[in-house]
Amino acid sequence: MENASIIGILSFIIFLLFLFFAVFLLTVKTDKKLSNVLLATYLIVVSIDVSVFFYSLFLESNLNLEMLRNRTSDLKSPLIFLYILSVIYSNFKLKKIHLVHLLPWLIGILILMPNFFLVDTVHKIEFSDNYNDRTEILFLKNFGWILLTAYFVAEIYYVARYRKLLLENHTDKNNFKNYIWLKQLLILMFIGTTITRIKGFVRDNGYSEEATEIWRIITLLFGVFFVFWLIFKALNSPKLFRGIDVNLNTSKEMKTKDEGTKNKEQVIYLKNHMNTEEPFLNPSLTIRDLADQLKVPMRDLSVLINQDLNQHFFDFVNEYRIEKAKNILKDTSKKKQTVLEILYEVGFNSKSSFNTAFKKYTGKTPTQFRKST
Repeated sequence: MENASIIGILSFIIFLLFLFFAVFLLTVKTDKKLSNVLLATYLIVVSIDVSVFFYSLFLESNLNLEMLRNRTSDLKSPLIFLYILSVIYSNFKLKKIHLVHLLPWLIGILILMPNFFLVDTVHKIEFSDNYNDRTEILFLKNFGWILLTAYFVAEIYYVARYRKLLLENHTDKNNFKNYIWLKQLLILMFIGTTITRIKGFVRDNGYSEEATEIWRIITLLFGVFFVFWLIFKALNSPKLFRGIDVNLNTSKEMKTKDEGTKNKEQVIYLKNHMNTEEPFLNPSLTIRDLADQLKVPMRDLSVLINQDLNQHFFDFVNEYRIEKAKNILKDTSKKKQTVLEILYEVGFNSKSSFNTAFKKYTGKTPTQFRKST
């Protein structure tokens, strides 16, 4: 089979699968409707983008529509960025200020107005024939890559900040599923962008048409993998998306200059509460829960643990859980208790997270620790 035929078939498969998954996202019942709408819109934009390889078989070519189809790529980075924000923050809403993300697309259209959209058909054909050599297109390509990089850096920042907020406010590993999903999404986006960049370099720098087609096939195969990965995620984790409050800040962002001194009385009060009341036995304990128990502002408690004690809330609570587990494992009267029973008793809700935390604090697995005592 010729490369051109493979490209046409793969692009059509991606087009159908992306549209199918977009329809699923738009119709499925969920509390995260906005997230699904943004991701579905992104998939529709990608579908429009890949349709270049086959749509001429079904529709009459139109230069204006083809140029508009080409410019839809400018919407991909803003849509993924807004999607990531909507997944991170449970109360995220689209506002008028977010219309600023349409500016790259509008700038592209305005730049093309004088020498393409507002000229006659003959000049449009001439423009299309010399597409890659046009000053406007060269500028838009470079501008697009700069924007793509800026958006990607911003996405990494927000996902990294999200992880920090989770560590500072939650102990339940189930709350980290969103972070893992977004991290994987960014990795795949980076791989896809790199492949696309290589394809563009091969196409624009005098390589053979065969080499260009091979890289197109690689890009489209990655697209097929990507959509099947999305479908797998949807089937495997139907309740994946749960965000945090958009107004939540990290302890570093909350801390002011006059709060830099360690409050010894508060630290003693906190540790006494942890030892006597053992709130860490609750596997879903959050920093808000603990603040309510102590009757202190959540903001002050977050700064106290994350800045003054120099620990994430996640590690702070797990340390008490591990100490409790160590005492049980050393108790000869409780030798019949299995490791699984112990991990649930001390506040963990999975064997893997318990083993990971236990080895982090002791250098041994729970079984090895029990044998050594």
